[in-house]
Amino acid sequence: MARAGGITNAVNVGIAVQADWENREFISNISLNVRRLFEFLLQFEATTKSKLACLNEKLDVLERRLEVLEVQVSTASANPSVFT
Repeated sequence: MARAGGITNAVNVGIAVQADWENREFISNISLNVRRLFEFLLQFEATTKSKLACLNEKLDVLERRLEVLEVQVSTASANPSVFT
């Protein structure tokens, strides 16, 4: 009878060990995926900042050109003889 209890105990320990390994594998997979997501977000942030900086530079150039054109139009409007 003691032997049967020992087998049951060994089976329970085996089941507990198997469950522990499955839990560790699950946690490992979750950790890996969180790490991958974090790396993706860091790269996305860097890329986005770079693209926004490039767009900002282009907008600055366009704003300066627009200011020049506005000055030219206001100068031409103040001096109508330019059109004749």
